[in-house]
Amino acid sequence: MATKPTQSALPPEADNDDEPVGRILSRREILKLLGGAGAVMVIGAGVTRSGAARISAQTTTPTAVPATPAVTGTASAPFVPACVVRPALTEGPYFVDTLLERSDIRVEPSTEEPREGAQLDLMFRVYQIESGGCTPLENAQVDIWHCDADGLYSGVSREGTSGTSFLRGYQLTDAEGVAQFITIYPGWYPGRAVHIHFKVRVNGENETGYEFTSQLFFPEALTDIVHAEPPYAAKGMRNTLNETDGIYGNNGYLLLLDPEENEYGYSAVFEIALDLNAETTAQQQGPGGPARGTPAGRP
Repeated sequence: MATKPTQSALPPEADNDDEPVGRILSRREILKLLGGAGAVMVIGAGVTRSGAARISAQTTTPTAVPATPAVTGTASAPFVPACVVRPALTEGPYFVDTLLERSDIRVEPSTEEPREGAQLDLMFRVYQIESGGCTPLENAQVDIWHCDADGLYSGVSREGTSGTSFLRGYQLTDAEGVAQFITIYPGWYPGRAVHIHFKVRVNGENETGYEFTSQLFFPEALTDIVHAEPPYAAKGMRNTLNETDGIYGNNGYLLLLDPEENEYGYSAVFEIALDLNAETTAQQQGPGGPARGTPAGRP
C-alpha cells in the first residue's frame, strides 16, 4: 500500500493541514439567541447516550434513534433542550465532494472491499438554535471523511489514491436530527493528531445555503490501545498528540469524542447545535485550503 510522503515533501500550504476559523459563542450571545436568562445551554463535550442504538456491522442502514426524553420545566425556568455549541475548523486540503450517500463508509466502491481497522459506529445529533430553544434539524447533510489506518486519504492524487472514495460519505439527518455512520478508527499522519473531518450542509433560500465544518478528536489513552493493534501498529507511534496539535488547541476539547466499546468495536455520539442565521465561516479556505494536486472541494 502506498505510504504518505514525509511532511517536508508536502506542498507548503499543506504543512499546516488545517487552520482554525470561527469562534465559540459567548454566554451573552447564547442567552440572546435563546431568548433570556432562563435558557439553558450546555457547552462542552458531554453527550446524551440514552436511547442510542448500536449500528449493526451487518447492515448499511443504521437504526433510527429516539429523541432525548423531554424534561418538564418550571414557570421561573422554562425548559430548553440542551444545545452544544462547537468551534468551527476549516475543511483542510483533503475534502472531496464525492456525494456518496451511504452510512457504511468503510467500503471502497471500485473494489467493494472495506478498509481495515477497528470499527467505529458514529452517531451525530444535529440541532438548530431557535428563539427560546433548540430543535432537531431534519434533512441536514452530514459529510464525514478521514484517513485510513496507514494515514492515507482517498481521492487525492499526491496520496496515490486518485479515483478512490473509501472513508468518505454523507447521510441526511432524520426527524430527530440523527445521522449515523459505520467507519473505522482513524490512523495518523505527520503533524496532526488523530481526527475525523465533518461538514453539515443545509439548503437555504439562496444557492449557497448554510455550511458548517469542523473536526472530531479522540482520547489519547484509547488511541494508544487501538493503534497498538494491527493494522495500525505497523505504522508506529504517532508523532503528534492532541496537546501538541495546533488545531486541537483551538478549543478542541469541545470536539473530543468519548467512544465506548461495543460488540463490533467502538461507538460514539456527537451532539451539535447550529445557528442557521449566523454568518458561516466554513467556506473560508485560508492556508488550510485545497493543496496543489488535490481535487478542489465545495467552494
